[in-house]
Amino acid sequence: MSEEQKRLLEQQLWNIANTLRGKMNADEFRDYILGFIFYKYLSEKMVRYADSILKQDRVKYNDIDENTELGKQYIEAIKEEALLKLGYFLKPSELFSQIAKRGSSIAVDSNEIDVNGNGANNNFILEDLGKILVSIEQSTMGTASEDDFDNLFEDLDLTSTKLGRTESAKNELIAKVLFHLDKIDFQLENAQADVLGDAYEYLIGQFASGAGKKAGEFYTPQQVSMVLAKLVTTGKTKLRSVYDPTCGSGSLLLRVAKEVKEVGNFYGQEMNRTTYNLARMNMILHDVHYRKFNIKQEDTLEHPQHLNHKFEAIVANPPFSAQWSASPLFMSDDRFSQYGRLAPSSKADFAFVQHMIHHLADNGTMAIVLPHGVLFRGGAEQHIRKYLIEDRNYLDAVIGLPSNIFYGTSIPTCILVFKKCRENPDDVLFIDASQHFDKVKTQNILLPEHIEKIISTYRNRTEANKYSKIASLKTIADNDYNLNIPRYVDTFEVADSIDINKLASELVELDRQMAETKNTIAGFCKELSISTPF
Repeated sequence: MSEEQKRLLEQQLWNIANTLRGKMNADEFRDYILGFIFYKYLSEKMVRYADSILKQDRVKYNDIDENTELGKQYIEAIKEEALLKLGYFLKPSELFSQIAKRGSSIAVDSNEIDVNGNGANNNFILEDLGKILVSIEQSTMGTASEDDFDNLFEDLDLTSTKLGRTESAKNELIAKVLFHLDKIDFQLENAQADVLGDAYEYLIGQFASGAGKKAGEFYTPQQVSMVLAKLVTTGKTKLRSVYDPTCGSGSLLLRVAKEVKEVGNFYGQEMNRTTYNLARMNMILHDVHYRKFNIKQEDTLEHPQHLNHKFEAIVANPPFSAQWSASPLFMSDDRFSQYGRLAPSSKADFAFVQHMIHHLADNGTMAIVLPHGVLFRGGAEQHIRKYLIEDRNYLDAVIGLPSNIFYGTSIPTCILVFKKCRENPDDVLFIDASQHFDKVKTQNILLPEHIEKIISTYRNRTEANKYSKIASLKTIADNDYNLNIPRYVDTFEVADSIDINKLASELVELDRQMAETKNTIAGFCKELSISTPF
């Protein structure tokens, strides 16, 4: 698919999403449009797989009559195979294309007759659509994929009055959305292009840009995701596992996969139920097999779900300076006990660092985005910094990012990179990329050249004037484990020298001109017989 075709597809999807936009706010109509795209994807995947099984019988899945004995036999056989291979099942009558076709006349001209001449009752698809979405979830019960599909469509509320005041109005709106979606070819046969996955990511990004502060709950800007992904995959072509303890929509996990040839397994945890559903959909839409991802819904710090796992790559963009319980009970938790101090209850930033360090494999790399305060705040946070650097020697790099780069907050942020087995154990690399960005409307963004400079500097561990510096562990200790980047990277700009005599002469000349102007104005006022303004 060319870039022009890709942009056209993205625009088509965004236009369809805007069909709902006038009815509800961004995060609400996001759930509907992404849910319907996901339903269409599952249907097309089901048809392709069923047709491959039926090929030897020269039968098409869409042509099976579910009411005949032969049709029932076909469906039972396909269901058994589909649950093993795909993790879910849809009957021919439950496919997206069938439901969209039934509602097509409403979508086109609101006539009460569909393309086959059937009456208005057949056009009412809302109730059947709700049953189908429940049926998809129920088809997985008792199977290995049950957890991955459990309540996956719960945020797609077809009874909401936001879709319309009457059942007819709701039905008409949904019929229009399905009709327009049905016309789009997601090119699932093109396994290399990942057309749908890219389009889905585009939509998530669009919703994030319009969601303000809420966007930070589910989306990391793509260029920041790219930096994190490249950092943790340095020197790797394959990863056994990748983990994100605050995975949001799962986009960051999927970004890591684009940097290597293969990822064995994806792990994530997300506290928000709606965002958790979004992450599971995102995995499946990117053709990650249900057996290869393990996404859990819970509070990561309070109720971790992957305690017995170690991961080769860990990435995270946790909520900045979030509150957590900091319960004294955590002092006996293996994630925190060795430090002797807990992160303060008002700022959980280092609690996330400690959690991730616990899960990091000996040959792994982790990269986490945090607010600048973690670099220099005192108290427990200084104690934890000292332990990580002096006792463990895990900190590998500190990277300063531009301000106003995240949705919903303009604060400057940094990336901390940790390794348990460092190739350069005697020093830490500091990079100040805070002044290297482009401005798009009200948002700052990293361009490809900015990303490349960060990554090449990190990988080659190079020093550059006013950009990067390698600091010895002794230097950091002498600074009392304060990691504030200007202490290490000198960005001071010498101001141009000022000629005082020249400046004095200019001020004298300015006074003369002002006096001359006053005299001129006074003359005009005298001629007009009015008082002067002085």
